[in-house]
Amino acid sequence: MSSLSVYHLSSPDLPNKVLTHFDDIAATLAERGVGFERWQATTRIEPGASQETVIAAYQEQIDRWMTERGHLSVDVISLDHQHPQKAELRARFLDEQRQGEDELHFFVAGQGLFNLHIDDYVYAVLCEKNDLISVPAGTAHWFDLGENPRLVAIRMFKNPEGWAPRFTGSDLTSQFPGLDD
Repeated sequence: MSSLSVYHLSSPDLPNKVLTHFDDIAATLAERGVGFERWQATTRIEPGASQETVIAAYQEQIDRWMTERGHLSVDVISLDHQHPQKAELRARFLDEQRQGEDELHFFVAGQGLFNLHIDDYVYAVLCEKNDLISVPAGTAHWFDLGENPRLVAIRMFKNPEGWAPRFTGSDLTSQFPGLDD
């Protein structure tokens, strides 16, 4: 079940609120400019499937989404617990970063924990299959794949080169619960 835990920076061990109802999660994130929608994953894809397999399975939807939202680039995160570089990939996404553009993530399978650092709060969004999160340009965030990842997510960007993070250098990420906590 998708969830949203909202933490004040001064209390990283105790959320101010925890929401599990989709409409409450979407409304709370919308107040901060973050989109949260429920789309339907139309094709069953197993974590660890290749980028080519995932894109081929969702090509029609990707084309429509890219046209509707003006995105120019697409890539896929597809990992299972057997991936040989799972620890390195997890570490890379755990560094707080900002993007120069909006980014869209659609979860086709599995789950991941998106953490959004907005003002004095961290919004920890547990995203699962069928969740779509749209992170506005400039929003500080990090993503936790978990120690034993199991996810497939399609990511879309307006930048033709795709993912181009600007890391903040903050150690904030280590203070908040991760996906496995």
